[in-house]
Amino acid sequence: MEQMETFTGKDRRPMILIPAGEFLFGEDKQEVSTEAFYIDQFPVTNADFKKFVEASGHSNPQHWRKGVWPEGKENHPVVNVTWDDAASYAEWAGKRLPTELEWEKAARGTDGRLWPWGNTFSINNCNTSDFGVLDTTPVGQYSPSGDSPYGAVDMAGNVWEWAGGKYSPLRMPLRGGNWLDGAAEAQTFSRRMHTPHRKNDFVGFRCAADELPE
Repeated sequence: MEQMETFTGKDRRPMILIPAGEFLFGEDKQEVSTEAFYIDQFPVTNADFKKFVEASGHSNPQHWRKGVWPEGKENHPVVNVTWDDAASYAEWAGKRLPTELEWEKAARGTDGRLWPWGNTFSINNCNTSDFGVLDTTPVGQYSPSGDSPYGAVDMAGNVWEWAGGKYSPLRMPLRGGNWLDGAAEAQTFSRRMHTPHRKNDFVGFRCAADELPE
């Protein structure tokens, strides 16, 4: 695995530079290309989202009690966030949501692999229902064995992640699988479409940027 240099974004979270160039996209492995971009190394956590809430006045996720996330989950990915919640956080941080092409390239690398680490599934590399936790786990728990070729973490399982781009305002994409579903849903090309106002305890996000936020 090629470990890329990490950078720090405006929200003080590590980001990875994904180089420009071609990669194999989708189940059919179409040759497509992206410009260079940055992506968060980890999903946004409860502690990260709390900083955004305190700085912006944005509302807390609905399952937090008196403004506090569930006990022991400071470093778990934030959940019960809508697409608009995710986009608002990204804007506050000087970032945006990754497009599906960007998300998949960061998860998959250039060789069309089925999971971030390769073509053979392992329950020890990600948090899916196969592992049996049936809840979120701390970000980075499966690193480095479950990392992508670029060093992006938790891009299979744990939580579905909102993606951006030009879609119908009634449906937006989710990528990466989650703790409730199995190995097939955690493949690098797997996707779902959800209404942007939907909230679930298995949906979170990470951010991207064209240039490193200052």
